[in-house]
Amino acid sequence: MSSPASVKNHPLHPMLVALPIGLWTFAFVCDVATVMGRGDPWSTVGTYAIAGGIIGALLAAVPGFIDYLSIDEKEMKKIATTHLLLALGAVAVFALNFWMRQRLPQTSLVPLSLSAVGLLILGGVGWLGGEMVYVKGMAVQAVEELAKESARKEKQPARMKRAG
Repeated sequence: MSSPASVKNHPLHPMLVALPIGLWTFAFVCDVATVMGRGDPWSTVGTYAIAGGIIGALLAAVPGFIDYLSIDEKEMKKIATTHLLLALGAVAVFALNFWMRQRLPQTSLVPLSLSAVGLLILGGVGWLGGEMVYVKGMAVQAVEELAKESARKEKQPARMKRAG
């Protein structure tokens, strides 16, 4: 099954999820630096990283939801539903994290704790995404299909280019 949200057979959702994953992981690093006494710049950068991660996650959700709507296999739909709900849970945790940062003192451990919880949830999201792609083969073109396509291309006569 190929992804309906793709460009030249490359699904968009897996390309876009790297942004929130990277930003939220960096926010956690910033939170650790803040707790270690590195101060205001790290706290501020962590807040911006969380905001960017939320925006990135919502952008990645669009092609992800388009892919979700195309799933008709029962077991795959169950995995995808759990993946979707956990991803929304991660976004909610990071949205709460962003909101709490505006209201708590910089020395609070709540942002670090929420970042850790959000990343743990995100790990589960990634596990289920990997289950769908690498174990179940979602949006992966079968090797046999690729071989047939390659053989068809090799059998087609080469077109001659016009000079001039």
